[in-house]
Amino acid sequence: MTTSQYRLIDYPAGRRVADFWQLSHDPVQQPAPGEVKLRVDWISVDPGMSGWISDKRSYMPPVKPGEVMRAFGVGEVIESGCDSLAVGDVVTGFTGVSTHVVLPARHLRKVDTALAPAPLYLSALGMTGYTAYFGMTDIGRPQTGQTVVVSSAAGAVGSIASQIARLEGARVVGIAGGPEKKAFLLEELNLEGAIDYRNEDISTALRKNAPDGIDVYFDNVGGEVLDAALMQMNRHGRIVVCGGISQYADWDQARGPANYMQIVTHSLTMQGFTMRDYMNRVSEALAVLLKGHQDGSLKFRQHVLEGIERFPEAYDMLFEGRNHGKLLIKIN
Repeated sequence: MTTSQYRLIDYPAGRRVADFWQLSHDPVQQPAPGEVKLRVDWISVDPGMSGWISDKRSYMPPVKPGEVMRAFGVGEVIESGCDSLAVGDVVTGFTGVSTHVVLPARHLRKVDTALAPAPLYLSALGMTGYTAYFGMTDIGRPQTGQTVVVSSAAGAVGSIASQIARLEGARVVGIAGGPEKKAFLLEELNLEGAIDYRNEDISTALRKNAPDGIDVYFDNVGGEVLDAALMQMNRHGRIVVCGGISQYADWDQARGPANYMQIVTHSLTMQGFTMRDYMNRVSEALAVLLKGHQDGSLKFRQHVLEGIERFPEAYDMLFEGRNHGKLLIKIN
């Protein structure tokens, strides 16, 4: 058996997307004791990948040139060398951008496809959903009647974070790019306000949509959007720094907020996080998100491309904001 997999040729350093990936076809070894062989059915394409292919210090070691690109995946066990996982079990974990892979069973988590479809464990019921849940409930802590603003609100994390805040009784305003995404926020997610950053002045639109100021800002973007939100924050407001996709193109030149003195003058709390902080509480998030899926109180949107060959295209699409919802690749 062979596997098709994308390897990192070299760190991007300004190269075109197509110039730093290479599709290879390699033999798949037999699983040793404690390992399983997977057929990878779905992989997740995430903004965090940008940090994984940078040699800058981060929350986990970078993918090195020549290595298979790191990615979350869902797949089925087709051979097992352990007692904990059997052939036919569906599991999730870091599978890499591969069609087949052999991994230690201890690095994988079994999922129940009777409760939800397999790809949902890469979006709403996976790290994406957990990130939105903990970022909003543990750091943002929205309260009834407060104003919450979420950037990249039509995206995978932002759309879930927005809905969680709305269910907590907050007044939620989402920021997204383009008329279609703005309509999605208002008509599908039922947010109280929406801003199209491509066609509206952010500062003016924030003053209009949050006339009483912002109590919680859930940031996925950084840059000018963060600057504008800082100027609207209420005293003792909370800023949840989940990501900064506007800065991912050049990690060497990434800039901090221009209006950072607002943090002092308005006694703000600004906190970043990753899921490393919450891995011991995954079951808590999964229970809430699964209930939201089953009773329809949470809506999840997925954007699916088919074929591992489309990974470079998917990566490019993600950072240009051309996807609508959680970006997934159907492999098998």
